[in-house]
Amino acid sequence: MRNKETNTTVTGGIGFCGLLTIVFIVLKLLNKISWSWIWVLAPLWIEFIVAVLTCVIIIIGIKRK
Repeated sequence: MRNKETNTTVTGGIGFCGLLTIVFIVLKLLNKISWSWIWVLAPLWIEFIVAVLTCVIIIIGIKRK
């Protein structure tokens, strides 16, 4: 019996939205932007909304088959 080699890819890191959020927080704390905190943290909740909408679209597509 042979062992099958498996290729695994591990991804990690902060990502674009995380980096953008950190940049906005730093700019807010340094008083370089005068946005409200809801907009400073917008990349986080916008990314969440996009992920939820993607899941909903996929689920609707699966149920239609």
